[in-house]
Amino acid sequence: MDLRAGTPEELETLLEDAFVLHNEQALPQLFGPGAMLVAGALPVARGWRQIARVAAQLWDADRSYLADPRRILQARGTALVVSGRAINVARRGDDGFWRYAISLLDLDTATKGDVS
Repeated sequence: MDLRAGTPEELETLLEDAFVLHNEQALPQLFGPGAMLVAGALPVARGWRQIARVAAQLWDADRSYLADPRRILQARGTALVVSGRAINVARRGDDGFWRYAISLLDLDTATKGDVS
């Protein structure tokens, strides 16, 4: 799996792919150093190790992420991605590729298998 997102939209697709495939090695790589993942009532995950742990808990609960970007606002190297059940902030790294800085997934209103 190529984990290099050239746009915020591509980053959303890569996140969906990592969730659908339960790819625990790929998913944390989509997040920048010190990034944060907030997923429903689960503890806030900071950093790659905690993000991987929360993702595993989501998969165990049969939760997934379906990319559904409805609005993307971009200012230089920062993007806000608003989806049906997620709000994500992404940043373009020095290498030119996009990674999440903050990901807020609303799992409280989502149905099983659907985090989008």
